[in-house]
Amino acid sequence: MEEILADLCGTSPEDPLPVWVHGSVGHCFNQLILNVVPHVILALVSACYLGTPRYSSHLPGWKCRIAASFVLTGLPILDIISAAITQQELGTLYLVVLASGIALLAWLTHSLALLTLYRSTYGSSRGPAAMVLLALFPVPALIITLVWYCQNGVAWPHLHAAHIFRLSILCLQLASLLIYVIGYITPVASRQVFCSINDSWQREPLITESGIPAPNWQGVAEDGESWLSRFSYAWMNPLMKRGYQWMLNRPQDVCLLPRRLQATRVHDHFYSCWQEKAALMLHAAFGLRYYSLGLLKLAGSLLGFSGPLLLNLLVSFMESHQEPLSHGVLYALGLFAGSFLGALLRNQFSYEVNKVMLTVRAAVISAIYRKALRVSGSSLAGFTMGEIVNFMSTDTDRLVNFCVSFHEVWSLPFQFAITLYLLYQQVGVAFLGGLALALLLVPVNKVIANRIMENNKEMLKHKDTRVKLMTEFLCGMRVIKFYTWERHFGARINACRAKELQKLRTIKYLDAVCVYLWAALPVVVSIVIFITYVLLGHQLTATKVFTALALVGMLILPLNNFPWVLNGILDAKVSLDRIQRFLELSDQDLHAYYTTGMETGDGTQAGMDAVGTLQIFIQDLAVAKGALVGVVGKVGCGKSSLLAAITGELNRLGGQVYVWDLERGFGLATQEPWIQFTTVRENILFGRDYDARLYQEVLEACALSDDLNILPAGDQTEVGENGVTLSGGQKARIALARAVYQEKEIYLLDDPLAAVDADVANHLMQKCILGVLKQKTRILCTHRTEFLEKADTLLLMDNGRIVKIGTPSEILPLVEATPKVNEENKRRQNKGQYMQGQEKVMEIEAEELGQATCLLQREEEKKEGAVAFQVYRAYWLAVGSCLALSILFSLLLMQASGNVSVWWLSHWISNLPQTANISMRPLSASVPSPQLLLFSFAGLVTAPVHPNSTLDVNFYLMVYGGIAGANSVFTILRAFLFAYGTIRAATVIHSRLLQRVMKATVTFFDITPTGRILNRFSSDLYCVDDSLPFILNIFLANVFGLLGMLVMITYGLPWIGLILLPLAALYFSIQRYYRRTSRELKRLYSLTLSPIYTHFSETLTGLSIIRATRATDRFEAENQLRLEQNQRCLFASNTAMQWLDIRLQMIGVAVVTAIAGIAIIQHQRQLGNPGLVGLALSYALSVTNLLSGLISSFTQTETMMVSVERAEEYSTDIPIEPQEQLVQVAPDWPSRGHVEFQQVVLTYRPGLPNALDGVTFTIYPGEKVGIVGRTGSGKSTIFLALFRMVELRGGRILLDNVDSRSVGLESLRSKLAIIPQDPFLFSGTIRENLDPLGRHTDSDLYQVLEQCHLQAVITQMGGLDCELGERGKSLSVGQRQLVCLARALLTQAKVLCIDEATASVDQKTDQLLQQTIRQRFADKTVLTIAHRLNTILDSDRVLVMHAGKAAELDSPAVLSKREDSLFQRLLTSGVEPASLGIWGMGRE
Repeated sequence: MEEILADLCGTSPEDPLPVWVHGSVGHCFNQLILNVVPHVILALVSACYLGTPRYSSHLPGWKCRIAASFVLTGLPILDIISAAITQQELGTLYLVVLASGIALLAWLTHSLALLTLYRSTYGSSRGPAAMVLLALFPVPALIITLVWYCQNGVAWPHLHAAHIFRLSILCLQLASLLIYVIGYITPVASRQVFCSINDSWQREPLITESGIPAPNWQGVAEDGESWLSRFSYAWMNPLMKRGYQWMLNRPQDVCLLPRRLQATRVHDHFYSCWQEKAALMLHAAFGLRYYSLGLLKLAGSLLGFSGPLLLNLLVSFMESHQEPLSHGVLYALGLFAGSFLGALLRNQFSYEVNKVMLTVRAAVISAIYRKALRVSGSSLAGFTMGEIVNFMSTDTDRLVNFCVSFHEVWSLPFQFAITLYLLYQQVGVAFLGGLALALLLVPVNKVIANRIMENNKEMLKHKDTRVKLMTEFLCGMRVIKFYTWERHFGARINACRAKELQKLRTIKYLDAVCVYLWAALPVVVSIVIFITYVLLGHQLTATKVFTALALVGMLILPLNNFPWVLNGILDAKVSLDRIQRFLELSDQDLHAYYTTGMETGDGTQAGMDAVGTLQIFIQDLAVAKGALVGVVGKVGCGKSSLLAAITGELNRLGGQVYVWDLERGFGLATQEPWIQFTTVRENILFGRDYDARLYQEVLEACALSDDLNILPAGDQTEVGENGVTLSGGQKARIALARAVYQEKEIYLLDDPLAAVDADVANHLMQKCILGVLKQKTRILCTHRTEFLEKADTLLLMDNGRIVKIGTPSEILPLVEATPKVNEENKRRQNKGQYMQGQEKVMEIEAEELGQATCLLQREEEKKEGAVAFQVYRAYWLAVGSCLALSILFSLLLMQASGNVSVWWLSHWISNLPQTANISMRPLSASVPSPQLLLFSFAGLVTAPVHPNSTLDVNFYLMVYGGIAGANSVFTILRAFLFAYGTIRAATVIHSRLLQRVMKATVTFFDITPTGRILNRFSSDLYCVDDSLPFILNIFLANVFGLLGMLVMITYGLPWIGLILLPLAALYFSIQRYYRRTSRELKRLYSLTLSPIYTHFSETLTGLSIIRATRATDRFEAENQLRLEQNQRCLFASNTAMQWLDIRLQMIGVAVVTAIAGIAIIQHQRQLGNPGLVGLALSYALSVTNLLSGLISSFTQTETMMVSVERAEEYSTDIPIEPQEQLVQVAPDWPSRGHVEFQQVVLTYRPGLPNALDGVTFTIYPGEKVGIVGRTGSGKSTIFLALFRMVELRGGRILLDNVDSRSVGLESLRSKLAIIPQDPFLFSGTIRENLDPLGRHTDSDLYQVLEQCHLQAVITQMGGLDCELGERGKSLSVGQRQLVCLARALLTQAKVLCIDEATASVDQKTDQLLQQTIRQRFADKTVLTIAHRLNTILDSDRVLVMHAGKAAELDSPAVLSKREDSLFQRLLTSGVEPASLGIWGMGRE
């Protein structure tokens, strides 16, 4: 080095770079230090600004600077030419070429950077001040050079022309710099000065490409940032600052995604690479970019080896006193450069891989959603909703994790090979003995990995089943509470959970074995290598021991990691196959399904047989344009299937279907109304623009105006998930209004009249179906045949066939005689009277928690600040205090024994006999890693080679073996205790959560979306089961590892504390800054994840409507928006981790460089012990890694703890039903069935009007009472009060003179029976659905099925043990209601409540059922809510509800004769008096 400098400068090797020569700065020092160094810095910083985004606004002055900069680029070339011509009389040519060459490159880079900045947002300001300062740094060197020329140009008059030329160049350089400065200080224009987009976050359009409205301060992440900003993540600083100041409260507060990562772009790019297989598509779309990241990985891995090798050289330099100082400086600089570049490359690799993972995630989620929208209905039937949602959550996550695993697959063997080579250099062929053992353990590891994978598959199956069960449980929660089936369902869920935990337990214990093997392997392999080495006749020395230990430690890492990496890849393969199976389903092909161009029948012509729940065979059906066609027939005859066949939801096996104006789609109102979780207005508009006139017309036609007047926020009131805050009638009318507002040509209406009372049904028929829609083609399926007289054609269906087509007069007599609709004049006569009362009668729908709040708790609560201490305490208690303490104690013993073994080895070194002629040999060093703390220092210590006596070696090896054995025992103890503890915690957390949710009030379920509760039971629990234990394990190992290291470092080198103390302060501030932001970002991510799943579940439920109305594109766009918002939070969260990582790595680099510098100073001053310095140095290297690991593992633990927090929140905070039981009732209570309401007052929630307002009435034992009233009058609320689904605010309810509030909820509900309005069936057999508790014989079950006219259907399906499918989807809605009726027939309860039980049943079946109910419940008290008044005309008495009060209670005959009675008004608005005579005489 000294010689090179001497040659370059023309000086002596003793002082190659003199600073001061003859009273002035040395020329060589001036050129190399004052000229070259500033130019290098200028070049590097300028290069960082290349790539700043473009923006077209410029200030004067920039052109001056750019021109001056280009002049400064050209001048060094002239300088080199003139120096070459003069043959270097005034200094060596090489020095000029070096200095001028670097200046040329620096100014060229700077000029290009200025051009870039000129065209960027900086163009409207002066640009970064740092650039100008750096441009002026070479000025002192130029002035000194000028002075030097003047001093050395002795004879001015005889100066050579070339010398004058060079002086002129120097003057020109100074003049150009002056122009540069003038250009910079030129006044700034008075317009607003813009900084870099992301410095001020102000240069963002209000609507981004993805269509999300953006607040004006939002920035676009990363796009167009300079290199410097990209490498240091300076563009993240504003976001980190906002997080630190608690200003990240909404997803909108996060910066926008880079353009390449935006969901729509990713989706379009993904589909532009269309292939049959998902894997090939992913490969084509993202493969090239992803595979090229391998180069970054390779460079990073190679640089990882450079550090230890240079450290080894540095320590050997300290040992030797012959090497020149310059070698030490070079080693220190090499160490700095290697660790700096390595850190940078590894960080960029992680960041880029994260970006690829985001694009893959966006592509896969979009593909699954897109497929779900397009797949044919029959194909979709093979999957449950839980499964499909799982594709989008768990499977996508596992597929995305493949991105990390793949590059490990080739890099681990590569590291392994290099380590083996180094080991071979140390112990020759002896390493094969240890390698053989290590390789023998690879298959063992593989077997364990396979077992883990098998168990993982099984566990996921059980998880799928549990989530599916949980979904059903939550959807049917109200019915489950009515039937008191909470325990039964709880037991079913717990049984699934037990199977899942059994698999989890196996996985965790196998995991523990792997952890043990990992920890024990280094010791065993080392001892095998030593024995082999001795048997081969070599002399064992301490040098060999230390080096072998260090390198074996490095071997173990790839060997242990490899099976897990393969596991990750195989997991991804399993998930990819599952997703592929879904993506391969056949799409709904409307072009193939429908026949085009058949203009013969002006309407819908179908000749087909299609497969749905039953086969339907339609011979010739032609519907004329503008006709009203009624479809009638008994339950399960195929009416709904006919509509599904028209919309293309079934498989066409033959024949032709022609629909006019197919592209516009259909107006479809399904039998079970589908309502979205949004406002009433949004539900009706359904993506169309708001047209005030049409909107009002639709509201009026669908009888919604009065309902909306009473809702707290009118049509801006949010309805719950699936419209839970509305009554059945309101849901049906909003669904109908939605269909009408779409203004389609063809309307398919599946019994929209079933859920409303006679008066409203009449209104809908006259104003909507025969009014607003009179010009449209309408196909109406209904059981309410009284409204079909005005139809053009009627179809009578039976068993999937059209039995007869004819006019109403031909078909209606074939259907059971029915009440007829009033003549128009009769209706008009009563209308005035009716309208006066209507205002008061109409109120918010109190039937089903209809007293909706103005806006439901739409957004999920986002807790702020650090995870509370209570959450950690809850987890500690879930593990169990004794067990938790045992885990910590075993960790302490494990760490202590590891440190003692290190101490023993250092003790061995110090006790080696020192002789005069010790030969020194440097050792190969290992890559320090937290997992290898036991031995990592050894490779850095140079030890004297000295033949030991066998006795000594044996003694030391025996003690070492003993310590290693103890360490091994503590390791296995800690691994198994930890596995046991975390499984116990998972068990406790789930059972507490489930118990609490089962006891929650009905109101809680009404205002909380199912997706939000399900999130607790799926992703949050998965985190508690699996992710949290994994990260917590690493975190605890890091904490104890750090404690052990600090002890060892301070023992070896006490003054290291001077460096560690300021570093500790810096670490603390960085991690606090990061943790606060990271926590908020993680919470925002969780918060934006629920809407994706909720929207997906909602889409799957309403698929037929979305497709029929041709709204698939809009729903796909909505999914993209939700996904985009979630991806933004995930991207910010991932990048924040890289932001932290690069800062910690740089601190680590600084530490290594500082310690290397100190080591050189010590060496020069001949202080300290090289062995101890090596020991401390190796540990210090690991400390930086460990601290970085500690912060990231702690942050991850904290973010995983959010899942515990969310589970804990539900386990402790949600409102639960009262559990106390004040009175012990007799087993046969209520034995008589006497029901009495005394001044009952009930409100759904505080602040809402009373749903029941002082209701008083008495029902005598065995009495049959019908309950009627306008929608929202409080009919269903009576049942809710009776079953204590909502607690009373005042008054009391007596059953056989016992206050219902004093009876336990389970006792009360189990003694009452109900047939609810919404038929609820769960997946399972008919037997389980009828009698889940197994209390009845098969003959009992068949008897009730026969009485409900279901036996033939059930026998055809396969008897009592046939599976019903998810939510009973293999039965029609009417059949489901019959199954619910069959349940009630099995009951022995004295009081039966029937809520619209036969709304979806045809008239004939309805009459038979009414007869059955009368016979079976002759001696029981029966309360019936009815919209079809004929079902309650034979009641003993009728209770008329009005505005939450009991308005009338008397026999139907008496009430119908009273002129002013509400009952009479209801009758006359819907039913002809002639039909009233039937019961009038019959009852008497």
